[in-house]
Amino acid sequence: MASSSLLLFLSIISFLFPFISSSKSSTTIPLSFLNTNTNQDFYQKLTHLASFSLARAHHIKNPQDSSISNIPLYPHSYGGYSITLPFGTPPQKIPFVMDTGSSFVWFPCTKKYQCSKCPVSSQKNPTFIPRLSSSARVLGCLNPKCSWIHPKKQPESLCHACESRNRTNCKHACPPYMILYGSGSTAGIGLVETLNLPNKKTPNFLVGCSLLSSQQPAGIAGFGRGMSSLPNQLRAKKLSYCLVSHMFDDIPKSSMLVLDTVYEKSKNLTRTPLLRPPFVVGTNALAGYYYVELTEITVGDQIVKVPYRYLAPNSLGNGGTIVDSGTTFTFLNHDIFVSVMNAFVNQVKRFSRTEKIERLTNLKPCFNVSGHKTVSLPEMKFHFKGGSEMVLPLNFFLEFDLKNDMFGFRHQVC
Repeated sequence: MASSSLLLFLSIISFLFPFISSSKSSTTIPLSFLNTNTNQDFYQKLTHLASFSLARAHHIKNPQDSSISNIPLYPHSYGGYSITLPFGTPPQKIPFVMDTGSSFVWFPCTKKYQCSKCPVSSQKNPTFIPRLSSSARVLGCLNPKCSWIHPKKQPESLCHACESRNRTNCKHACPPYMILYGSGSTAGIGLVETLNLPNKKTPNFLVGCSLLSSQQPAGIAGFGRGMSSLPNQLRAKKLSYCLVSHMFDDIPKSSMLVLDTVYEKSKNLTRTPLLRPPFVVGTNALAGYYYVELTEITVGDQIVKVPYRYLAPNSLGNGGTIVDSGTTFTFLNHDIFVSVMNAFVNQVKRFSRTEKIERLTNLKPCFNVSGHKTVSLPEMKFHFKGGSEMVLPLNFFLEFDLKNDMFGFRHQVC
């Protein structure tokens, strides 16, 4: 478990696919892992996941306006999930990180693409080559989609190089973009290109041709609420996905992401409504997030009291709960975290706290479970508006073998 200064709900909510039927117009995309650094040991992966998630949490807490069919969804060994999308004519298949916390879609572009502070192995990821596609076009500054990348700028300022008398024939490109994420950044130019899904071809799709990135080893497919997101450009009215559970490894399994799904009524399917994002004067950065209403948290038989000011966003955008597929850890406001942690500590009577592991991992609480063949821990449950409940699986506790510096033995749990 980890603490932070906001309430950020990890997107391990899964809509139950046995109760979903796809209509002829629906699009299903497989989700899966994409490993960008196979040389990392467990502690390196854990450190990366923790720092990545914390940086993203701070970014979401202090957002900045960015100047900016059947396919599988695979999980990343570093905590995210990827999809492969075919762009261009003929199609070029490019892997993307599926991200509900952002709305822009971009891929590594051209053979000169550079990624700084990225694993060497990630340099082998495929890049999109515009000259090999007959449908690739540079986004013009007069194209309305240019304002999707630069929402704060007026069309006149974007196309200031165009003389007024020749404005209708202006050939100038939309200015380059630079997008800041919690864990890195990317920069490039906008393209309009054809997205080729099995049962749907979408021409004039806005996609970023990134020439330079930092700490972003793969392209990102934004699934947020913004105009440039993949669901919005496909005009999808519904979105659902189920995530493959994993222990920070890479497995050849995938789950499904479905657009425009038809839901069948079932007693086993629970729902909670999406909330309207808060309006904050001077910024639209929060408008792209998926908010849900968390009502309470229970640990074992204890209800953890969560003050209302943390459950609902205020006029400054503080508070509330979002679903974010790009974050590995669940982040809670510090006050809530302390209450949740104390609830665990008070109910875990058989095991002693181990400060050594807490210092090593920067996670707490951690317990020494050496010598115990079975480990029983309190159940943690999130409760949402409408009566929906989510029981966190046991793997929200991590297991450590401190003696052998390995992962997977029940010597310590955090």
